[in-house]
Amino acid sequence: MEIALVLLVIAGIFIVRAVQIVPQQNACVVERLGRYDRTLTPGLKFVVPFIEKVAYKHSLKEVPLDVPSQVCITRDNTQLQVDGILYFQVTDPMRASYGSSNYIVAITQLAQTTLRSVIGKMELDKTFEERDLINATVVTALDEAALNWGVKVLRYEIKDLTPPAEILRAMQAQITAEREKRALIAASEGRRQEQINIATGEREAFIARSEGEKQAQVNMAQGEAAAITAVADATADAIRKVAEAIRQPGGEQAVQLKVAEKAVEAYSQLAQKNNTMIVPGNMSEVSALIATAMTLIQGRPPTRP
Repeated sequence: MEIALVLLVIAGIFIVRAVQIVPQQNACVVERLGRYDRTLTPGLKFVVPFIEKVAYKHSLKEVPLDVPSQVCITRDNTQLQVDGILYFQVTDPMRASYGSSNYIVAITQLAQTTLRSVIGKMELDKTFEERDLINATVVTALDEAALNWGVKVLRYEIKDLTPPAEILRAMQAQITAEREKRALIAASEGRRQEQINIATGEREAFIARSEGEKQAQVNMAQGEAAAITAVADATADAIRKVAEAIRQPGGEQAVQLKVAEKAVEAYSQLAQKNNTMIVPGNMSEVSALIATAMTLIQGRPPTRP
């Protein structure tokens, strides 16, 4: 009975040690008699107890690794406190087990030394502008070295760049001065543009007024010219009609009658204005005046009486 119990216990221990359950995204490195034998993938696996053992267990997930903060010196001899984070993943469990005694420490130290080297080639201002370049350079250097460790470096990110307090104050003063300069330039540009706009508006208004005055004068001149032309045309037409009427039978007698009427009317006007009745001393003067007018109308020089 005791022997059976002992055998049962031994069998239980044997089964427990023989059965290995590997979780998803994990890998186990099996050694047989101290030598690497195989890598167990996720699932239910078996090993030979007391001959084989699971020597290493690795997670195949992406792992974030905080790189300790360190002081780096830039090309222009300025100290920077740099803090970063590294992301890596185990891609070869066998190399990760035997390639380095501690690949995490190796990656951390290499990241720090590479970062110091990269920042030492840059000036202070460039370190703030070229973060992407720094990150890419560190990843490339780490990835090449980590191949022998069975690790893939995915990315590196700088969390913080902190210069000394004196540098921060100087940078703040420089930024303030630059902003004040831009503000003054913007204000002067605004005033300049305002003056330009005012001058342009006044010039365009003056041109518009002068064009309006010019057009008004042109229109007035054209109107006066048209009126003069119309009056001249009407006068010429009236003269032509009078001349044609004179050439008709009885035309000269009508003109004589009209001239006589005008002469009598003139004498009557003189009498009314001077309150004196003016009567020609010789009525033959009226006929002489009529004869002279008819001579002018007919185009002959008047005869002396």
